[in-house]
Amino acid sequence: MRAPISVVIPTLNADQSLAKTLIALMEGLPQGLIREVIVSDGGSTDATQQIAEDAGAAFIKGASSRGGQLRRGAEAAKGKWLLFLHADTELAPGWSRIVEAHLDSGQAGYGQLVFEGGGVPGQLVATWANFRSRLFGLPYGDQSLLVPAALYAQVGGYPDIPLMEDVAIARALKGRMRPLKYTAVTSAARYQREGWLRRGRRNIWLLLRYLTGAAPEKLVAEYRR
Repeated sequence: MRAPISVVIPTLNADQSLAKTLIALMEGLPQGLIREVIVSDGGSTDATQQIAEDAGAAFIKGASSRGGQLRRGAEAAKGKWLLFLHADTELAPGWSRIVEAHLDSGQAGYGQLVFEGGGVPGQLVATWANFRSRLFGLPYGDQSLLVPAALYAQVGGYPDIPLMEDVAIARALKGRMRPLKYTAVTSAARYQREGWLRRGRRNIWLLLRYLTGAAPEKLVAEYRR
């Protein structure tokens, strides 16, 4: 019997974090959970490809757009389940047992966010993110997403958009997705660089604009600034 899960990781110059993310996945190998790891790259110029291939991952290339990268990775996947994971997010020990128990559900699931080295600000932001996910059914990509391949196809998969792709698919999966008890530990670097309050405020503003109809292509320029 083939392992059920294809892991899809979008990357862009991720050589500082990708190795740790891949190492954390090793826990799923003895249980026979992981069929393949697909790194869907958006034009890296660092050692991302070398790290991915050294770890035995498939490496595919395309335009830089997280939604498009996730979509291409899913199209290449052969597993009955898809696990979408950011390159700077590690699944904390114990994740494989929880994921394995979920595989009979037929529903999508997502992890509980924790920031690595985020201190008190990180705890507050993560608490809000986990609460928002439960209340509104809107987990972000850094919480990871586990979804049956058939359900993913049924809802149309990730849209090829440069921003808010995680919100788009969460809305498509509404009512067929639940929180899981594994922890997704993500980097706090961007928050620390930009300021917790500033970045948090901007994220909420961008989300509200997207939900009220603003085009992701317009929002991404502001996000990158």
